[in-house]
Amino acid sequence: MPRPRLLAHSLRSILCACALLTGTAAQAATAQDEQAWLNLTAMGPVTGNLIYFAEIQPRFGNGISQPDQTILRGAVGWKLSPRLSLYQGYAHIVLPTQGGRDINEERSFQQINWTIGKPWDGELSSRTRIEQRWRSDGDDMGWRLREMLRYEKPLKPGSEALNALVYAEAFVALNSTDWGQKAGFDQLRSFVGAEVKLMGKSTAEIGYLNQLVDQRGGNQRMNHVASITLFLRR
Repeated sequence: MPRPRLLAHSLRSILCACALLTGTAAQAATAQDEQAWLNLTAMGPVTGNLIYFAEIQPRFGNGISQPDQTILRGAVGWKLSPRLSLYQGYAHIVLPTQGGRDINEERSFQQINWTIGKPWDGELSSRTRIEQRWRSDGDDMGWRLREMLRYEKPLKPGSEALNALVYAEAFVALNSTDWGQKAGFDQLRSFVGAEVKLMGKSTAEIGYLNQLVDQRGGNQRMNHVASITLFLRR
């Protein structure tokens, strides 16, 4: 029988080794990055119930040291009621590649915006989007469903000058493709920050966004994002 002190030392050594291996495995399985996302969106009525939005969204990654992707997206829609709108849109995405040609992604999408209600003196809304995706490095079309729940609440009762804002958006891939989309959970975005009222109906949203992305081989990527969005509303 080993002496108690030797046994305790051995157990501590085993636990330390297990902890080290677990931490190394977790670090290998989850890559992390600091990013900055900027979004400029113009939106408003065209005529009657016909509405639109158009946005440009540059994103910077690798410690905010280089472009990660650029999104150009627009849509036209129909306002069915003050609380419900339908859109058909299109997006062009440029994905820079180190030492090679950029990858281009094209998306068609359909979107439903719904103001659910005003619980706890705030506003709860939903955005449902289904996308059809094509990429220049493959031939297949990928289908993806996105669902966002958003809640904002004035920090000062009776004033909309500054609102607390939180939202979560889940992405689910509906099929697998030859360019890398894998059917199932794709990513989750969680945001916490503030909405600041600007001139007229325009607003700015500033805060922290956490992006958890599922990747091949059971690995994940977690991006810590400084997010700034400017909505220019007519």
